[in-house]
Parts: sequence; C-alpha cells; structure tokens
Amino acid sequence: MKFQIFTKGDVDGFFGLMIDNLIQILVLSGLCMALCGFPIGFITSVVLPATALSIIFGNVLYSIQAYKLSKATNRTDVTALPYGINTVSLFAFIFFVMFPAYQATRDYTMAWKAGLLASFVSGLIEVFGSFIANFIRKSTPRAALLSALSGIAITFISMDFLVRTFQFPLITFLPLALILLQYFGKIRFPFGIPGGLLSVFLGMLLAFLSPHWGGPSFIAIENLNLDSIGFYLPKPMLTELLEVLTISHISSYFAVILPMGIFNVIGSLQNIESAEASGDSFDTRNSLLINGAGTLLGTLFGSPFPTTIYIGHPGWKALGARYGYSILNGVFIALLALFGLVSVLQILVPIEAGMAIVLWIGIVIASQSFQTTPKSHSPAVVMGLLPAFAGWGVLLVQSSFQFVDSKLQGALLQNGGTLSLHFFLSDIPPNQNFLPYALSGILSLSQGFLITSMVWASIVVFIIERDFWKAGIWSAIGSLLSVIGLIHAYTLSGNVILNQFQIPAQNEFWLAYGLLSVLFFSLHFGLRKDLPDSV
Repeated sequence: MKFQIFTKGDVDGFFGLMIDNLIQILVLSGLCMALCGFPIGFITSVVLPATALSIIFGNVLYSIQAYKLSKATNRTDVTALPYGINTVSLFAFIFFVMFPAYQATRDYTMAWKAGLLASFVSGLIEVFGSFIANFIRKSTPRAALLSALSGIAITFISMDFLVRTFQFPLITFLPLALILLQYFGKIRFPFGIPGGLLSVFLGMLLAFLSPHWGGPSFIAIENLNLDSIGFYLPKPMLTELLEVLTISHISSYFAVILPMGIFNVIGSLQNIESAEASGDSFDTRNSLLINGAGTLLGTLFGSPFPTTIYIGHPGWKALGARYGYSILNGVFIALLALFGLVSVLQILVPIEAGMAIVLWIGIVIASQSFQTTPKSHSPAVVMGLLPAFAGWGVLLVQSSFQFVDSKLQGALLQNGGTLSLHFFLSDIPPNQNFLPYALSGILSLSQGFLITSMVWASIVVFIIERDFWKAGIWSAIGSLLSVIGLIHAYTLSGNVILNQFQIPAQNEFWLAYGLLSVLFFSLHFGLRKDLPDSV
C-alpha cells in the first residue's frame, strides 16, 4: 500500500491545529506580560523557543507513532494524535502559581521559576501516570470517557467560537459555510482546494475588508511590529529550575500542581479513547510517555507551560488529516517562535478568520460520544455532559463579576471617587435568595468537572446495566475524590476560585457519595433478587 506522509486533508488539519496552538501562544504571552510582568523580549527569547521545542518534539513523535500504526495495520487512514499547550494548566499555573509569586516578590523571574517548578512536577505526574493509565482506561466505560470530552467540546470550544461567530457574522458566516459544505455536504471545491485552506483565506479577506462596511478593524497593517524578528535558540535552564526544586517550594503550590497533573492524565486518557473510538488504537503508555516527556523537555529549556494530547482527534480524522498535519504544525509553530514571528502572524491571521475549523471540530467530538457508544448508554453520555456546562457557567459568572467590578472602578475614577468599591463573588452572603444557592451548587459541580463527569456517567452506565457492584465502586471513588478535594471543593478569594486540596475537604460530598455506595452495594448483595427484570 502507498503510505503518503502528506495529503490534502493534512492541509486542513494543519490550519485547524495551528490556529489552536497559535491561540494558546497569544494567550500565554498576553497573560504573562499583563499579570506577571514578563518583558516581551524575555517571552520572545526564552519562553516561546522552549515552548516551540516541546511542541515540535511531541508533534513529530506522534506523527511517527501514527505512521508505525499505519504500517502495522496496513491502513492509510490513521490520524496522529493532536498535541499542543495544555489550556487548563496554562490558566491554572498563571493565576494560581506565577501571579501569586510575582505579587509576593515583584520579580518576573521568580514568577517564571515558580511556573517552571509547577510544569516540571506536572510532567513527572504524567510520566508516572502512564504506567497505571491503561488500567484506568479499561476500567472506565467508554460513555464516561467520551462524554466529558463532549462537554468540553460543546461549551469551551463550540459555544465560545459560536458566540464569536454570531458577534461578527459578516466575517465568520461564509468561512463556516465552506467548512460545513465540504465536510458535512461533501462538496468539492475547484482544483481540489482544501475547504479549510479556502475558509481561512476567505476569513482573512473579509477581516481585511471589514472596516469598509462599518465593522471593526481586524487586520491593521500599520500595527505590525518587526522589532521582535530575529533568531532565538532555546537555552537549557536547569540551574534556574534547580533553584526552586525544593520541598518547601513544591509544598507551596502542591494544591494546584497535583490536581492539574491528575487532570492532565485523565484528559489524555479520554483523548486516547476518543481516537480508538474513531478507529485508531494507540498504545496508552507510550502516548502518555511522549506527552510527559514533551512537558519535561520544554520545562528544562524555560517553558512554564505543560503540553498535552489535544481534544479533537475524530475531527482531524474526518478532515482527512493523517500524520503530515502534525509535522506541519510542529515545524510551523517552531519557525514562528524561533524567528519571533508570532506577533506578525497575529496581525495577518486574526482568530476570527480561522475559528470555523475549530468550531466544526467541537461539533464532531460531541457527535462521537453518541455515535460510538451503545445506544442504551446515551443517558449516561448526557449525564456526563452536564458538569462541563457548570464549569463553563462558572467562567461566565466569574467574567461577568470581574467586568462589573472593573466598570465600577472606572466610573469611580472618572468621577473623582475615592471609595474602595469592589464586586466580588466571595462577598455574596448565603441567605434565602435563589442566586447564592444556585451559585454554590454550580461552583461545587464545576470543581474537577472532568473527573465528576466520569464518575457520574460511569454510575449511570452501571445502573443501566444493573451492575450495582460497579455502581457502588464508582460511588466510593467519588467519596474518596471528594474527601481529598479533587472534586467539588473550593474556596473564594475575591473573584478567584481556588482549589481546596485538604483532608477532609468537603464533608457533605464524601458522605453523600458514601451513602450512594451503601445503597448500590445493598442492591448488589441483598435487594437485587427482589427487583423486577423490567419496570
């Protein structure tokens, strides 16, 4: 058989994955400068080259992995696992590790070193987790593994980009239509031009023309800054890492590092299961080892941000991407970072021009959960979707509070006010109003929602199958996770929601899950024989 390294589908896959990676790079650069005082020169010369090294490392190895699977199974339709910067860890490490370190010291290098420490320990957790991950994967129903991903796809991916699509319809509707026409309608464009490529260039053209019909200016050539262009090789930062690699420093951030490390392992497991549901069965241990090694490599050269297996494999596969798209992405991101071209691309290719591909990816992922699980398990899939909606809802509430607070402060300053007025989540007292109780519930459900989704979807699967012993086991797992604070536990500091990693974290949750397990074990041992075969 003919095994092509690059196909037309790889072009579409490259644009989608590249835009996803580019968004993460732009976000981390902006947050590091705004919150942690990073100079742009430091980001360009240290952080981004190290990040590029970890990205190209993982992209190439996952491409090789896919190529080997293609040869071993004599198939030409194997798609490499997508890979890039871990979005969840990016926000967690900046807000809960690097930003507090910068506030305490007013030294951006200390914030950076704290991030290196968190990323390094997170990488170690992924490496160690690879040796037990296959057991977890085999013990968890597919509906539980895929429904959590679907929740993320619907909320944080599809809804986010869909809202932006309807915010700027003149820029986004036509590119989205091209994607839907090719991949849902099976329409072929002239000269075999890939739909993703055509969609991105049409989006760029519309973004460039937007000021002419009264819309916002998305592409402003006059804002191009060429000062950052140069050549920046990644440099080893082992000495800087060893300065903070101590028990005291690790314990200071352990409440953030441990949950993030576990979430990374679980999220990677879910993405590997998603790939298998699409027909590509990759070795769990090797896949996670590559993931952890990429994080460790980037950290050793100065990147404080872990990398991970991305959500979206079934979407890239449906695009026709194989293993070339991963290589193209790694090489392109590396070139951007090594030559200081990120800011240039940000001007020329606005996010709005390419987000139609990412929106489509989210739709495909959500569809997969229902298409590749037993029909009788569909209620469990729906149950697994709900915690992600809570996570997304908390993000909206948190953003709204921060927006209102900033407006209040601006109004006071504009009118010469001297009052210290702030609008914080933590200031809402528990009373008889509906909002505080609803807010408390949604906050509890949102914390560790990825794992909560797995627990409840598994419980529902085994209730459907009348396997009450396993339903009791998963309830007991929920109790254990609650008592150590990995799920449902939180504290509020202003508008910041902090993980409450302590024993016991939330008594009512571990007790509630414990009562559930007693109920299911009772059904298994005593009451099961009295149950009718059908209701």
